[in-house]
Amino acid sequence: MAKDVVIDLVIRYGFQVLGAIVILAAGAIVGRWLGRLVDRQLRARAMEPPMRQLITRSLFIVVMLFAVVVALDKFGFQIAPLVAGIGVAGIGIGIALQGVLSNVVAGLSIIFTKPFRVGEYIEIAGVQGDVAAIELFSTTLLHADRSRVIIPNRKLVGEILHNFGTMRQLHLTVTVPLVADVTAVLAAATDVVTRNERVLKDPAPVVGIAQIGDGGIKIGVNPWVRVVDVGPAEGELYRALAEQFHGRGLRLGFGPADVRLVDGVAARA
Repeated sequence: MAKDVVIDLVIRYGFQVLGAIVILAAGAIVGRWLGRLVDRQLRARAMEPPMRQLITRSLFIVVMLFAVVVALDKFGFQIAPLVAGIGVAGIGIGIALQGVLSNVVAGLSIIFTKPFRVGEYIEIAGVQGDVAAIELFSTTLLHADRSRVIIPNRKLVGEILHNFGTMRQLHLTVTVPLVADVTAVLAAATDVVTRNERVLKDPAPVVGIAQIGDGGIKIGVNPWVRVVDVGPAEGELYRALAEQFHGRGLRLGFGPADVRLVDGVAARA
């Protein structure tokens, strides 16, 4: 008896189940194919990755929803009551997932308004780093030590944003004695930054006197570099400054203890 029942069910519903599986598989294949096709077109137009990802995923979901509706129709389901039921369930799910949905809405706001882009260096919500990825639910920042900070998008919208762009200005200082030849010191520092390959030519680096005190003269060295070169460039420049000053016989550090400022002029006590 049980065998007869199974055979009867297979005969009655077998082709419907097989047809539904074929429809779903075809929907997945078509959805992925359309996604890749649209992605290539969007890449050719230089559209940003978050926007491409949103469009291709939405397209895949629409195709799969259509395939599911057609597959259910193969079983004789009434689509109208099903859609109404999904709507009611969606309201309940939306209330339960308010935090998740707020992240999605915030993610869409970031993607469309573009307050920052992938590859830029930003400071927001008490954290800073290179923007590595912008997704619907979160934004990922990358630190110089390769660690990642994943921020929910709802924490980013409405916050004060400091966008450094794709380049940053380094703020280096070296101290020389009050009796040092300032012209030679500035020339040596300028020579170092102009020779470094990581330093950008535009904007031009700024080299000058940052502060004068009893402890000595502080020279500010402020070149511009790409965000990805911030860490390596700082170490390279400090080393080159030390070597250049020593090579030219220019002393670094504080001067003699008996040298003080008198009416803005270095004089011995």
